[in-house]
Amino acid sequence: MTVDILNEGTRVSAYLKGDIDHHALKECRSDIDAVLDSTCPRELVLDFGEVGFMDSSGIGLILGRMRKLEETGGAVRVTNAPESVKKIMRLAGLQ
Repeated sequence: MTVDILNEGTRVSAYLKGDIDHHALKECRSDIDAVLDSTCPRELVLDFGEVGFMDSSGIGLILGRMRKLEETGGAVRVTNAPESVKKIMRLAGLQ
């Protein structure tokens, strides 16, 4: 899995690519957090358009970034999630 991060000032967009599982997520999470910590954006956009598979660790990615941004009054938005990712998000109570 890889992530391309675009810092747009008050918004950071993270374009996730590949399969999201526990092993692949560590570096991705660190990369996103480093940008969030250095810029304190108002919004993080997680783009799942190129994600083929996601297990529960992807939910952890979303929830962890939500908590991080809520501390500073920011928000997380998920975009372009394929149906398989949407299903896991619904099962976890994320709408």
